[in-house]
Amino acid sequence: MYAVIKTGGKQYRVTEGQELQVEKLDVSEGEVTLTPVLLVDGDTVVSAPSELAGASVTANVVGAAKGPKITGFTYKNKTNSSKRWGHRQQYATIQITGIKKG
Repeated sequence: MYAVIKTGGKQYRVTEGQELQVEKLDVSEGEVTLTPVLLVDGDTVVSAPSELAGASVTANVVGAAKGPKITGFTYKNKTNSSKRWGHRQQYATIQITGIKKG
């Protein structure tokens, strides 16, 4: 059985026991409940919002991680205008503990 969950504006295909990195969550440690977008159990596919109302995916927040540093440089000719910028994405590492049909 697997589920497709939505968190941080992205969708992930998860199975029980899987560990993955998602965008930083409000919870630093402990358990979090995610709502599935799709649930597949063998030949049964559950995708209607009314059927997914009772379904849930529980995950345990294992830790935090950082993505690679992304740097950029903007330059405009003849105006003495330049800007250097950078970004490093914060991730939460979660482990899927259970998928419930409901």
